[in-house]
Amino acid sequence: MTRTELIDAIAQETESDKKQAKVFLEGFTRLVEKEMKREGEVPLAGLGKFKVVKRKARIGRNPATGEAIQIPAKTVVKFTVAKALKDLIKK
Repeated sequence: MTRTELIDAIAQETESDKKQAKVFLEGFTRLVEKEMKREGEVPLAGLGKFKVVKRKARIGRNPATGEAIQIPAKTVVKFTVAKALKDLIKK
């Protein structure tokens, strides 16, 4: 699904126009970005949860040479899928 298709689908589902759907999607995206910068969580009922996770530094392997390399610690955004959605896909 493309961004345009998503906007069209939101407009259809909410029985609003495409302009309002686009404004909603852009506003929602900004809210998620702000919360991720604050290292918070954004729950989406029935879908899952965005959250910030800090990964520790670790030793990895270069797949081409097999050489051990140091992978630095970093902060990443993680999305955890809700159990209800997982169960829906399994059926």
